[in-house]
Amino acid sequence: MTRFHAVALAATLISPVFSQPAAAQIFKWTREEMIKYTPDNPFDRFPDGRPKVPDAILEKVKGLSAEEVFGIERRGFPAQYTDHWQIVHPDRKLVGRAFTLQLMPIRKDVAQVDHTGSIPGPGPHLTHQSALDMLQPGDVIVIDAHSIDGGIIGDNLSYYIWKRTGTGFVIDGQIRDLDGIREIPVAGYYREAVPSFLQNYMVAGINVPIQIGKVTVMPGDVVFGDTEGVYFIPPQVVKSVVDEADTIHIHDEWTKKKFDENKYKSTDIYPAPHAADLKGEYENYLQEQKAKEQK
Repeated sequence: MTRFHAVALAATLISPVFSQPAAAQIFKWTREEMIKYTPDNPFDRFPDGRPKVPDAILEKVKGLSAEEVFGIERRGFPAQYTDHWQIVHPDRKLVGRAFTLQLMPIRKDVAQVDHTGSIPGPGPHLTHQSALDMLQPGDVIVIDAHSIDGGIIGDNLSYYIWKRTGTGFVIDGQIRDLDGIREIPVAGYYREAVPSFLQNYMVAGINVPIQIGKVTVMPGDVVFGDTEGVYFIPPQVVKSVVDEADTIHIHDEWTKKKFDENKYKSTDIYPAPHAADLKGEYENYLQEQKAKEQK
């Protein structure tokens, strides 16, 4: 599927917040198509079919490091990381479920069909705020707007996103009111800050596949952002990433404990112990700690 693949326009996406349908879009998935293209999702789903990774797993993801999330590379997803971001609060980690929005430069003959974006028209009008109004707690709005002029959001909409989701945003494009946004404890990733308002755009799709950097992002992916960049973790591998991270945490804890003893060279201990007695000590420590976590 190309990033501009036209999909069925038959069904509407229902907003759980306001219980009103999003207007028509150029690219749109029915619930059945959402399920078709996310067949390996092991969790529940939102009404529109978007995968819903449980809150308990998201809480565990918040405790991960980029090194641990990198494990998805070994699970058949080698291109899920994007970098070179501007970050609103580098000390704030971003974790949540991807809610995707695709914006495109306006073409009036196309935009007039659905009264979308920055072209005026009668009847229901679809804008980027239509997607924001559909956000749920734990969602991260992820916006493909790399070719759009003007700030997609400013301080007011950033505040709304934070209060509505408790998370933040990833915008492959421009934002505005940066000084005001920095006063809000929202985790935000963006490409450029500008003074101008959003203009000359149309909404191409809500909760459809989008491209962020060099990554294909699917609705319901787990977003993980830290000071290094942003990962988009497919739901079907997130639990295994979390489980493997538990072992890494224990390994790192044991390694530092041995370094604290000041008896060993780094190569004796890291990345793995070589001597039989140290190997045995580590394995015992690993099993003891895992047993404690399972209680």
